[in-house]
Amino acid sequence: MRKIILILLFLSLLFNSCQYFDKQVPSEKDLLQKELKAINWKEVDEFPSVVDCDKIENKTLRQQCFFEIMTQLIQEKLSVDTLSILYPELDTIEVKVTIYPNATMQFEPQFPKDSVAYDKIKIDSILKARLVNFPKVNPAIKRGIPVKTQFILPVILKVE
Repeated sequence: MRKIILILLFLSLLFNSCQYFDKQVPSEKDLLQKELKAINWKEVDEFPSVVDCDKIENKTLRQQCFFEIMTQLIQEKLSVDTLSILYPELDTIEVKVTIYPNATMQFEPQFPKDSVAYDKIKIDSILKARLVNFPKVNPAIKRGIPVKTQFILPVILKVE
C-alpha cells in the first residue's frame, strides 16, 4: 500500500511539474527591448561633478554645487573680456555646456531665435578663447557608464 501511494505521489509530481517546462522563454532580443524601454534616458544616475563637489553625499546638493561652480568659473573667465564693452546691453548670456564621456567640455552661446543684434560668430569665438583651462570634470554616469550631458547655464556678465 505504501509503495502504491509513493508511486502515485511520484507520478502526480511528474505530471504537474511538466507545466514548468511548457512555458515559453523570452528571446534575448525581447528581454533587451524590454530593458531598454524601462530605462529613463532623460536622466542620469550621477550628474557631472568637480573635485570640490565630490565629497557631498546628497545627489541634489552635489548637482547644485556643480552648477554653481561652473557658473562662477564661466562668469570669472568672461568678466575680464570685451563682451561687456562690445555689447553693453548684454547683461546675461546663456551658455550651453556639453560634457562628453571622456571629460572634455564644449561651450556654445545660446541666442533667442529672432536675435540679430549680436554678432554670434564673434561672441562664439570670444567664448571659445576664454573658456579654457577648466578644472577636471567627472562626466555624468548612467548605469555605471560615463555619458554625454548637456545643460544651459545663465551667465551674468555684468555684476552691479
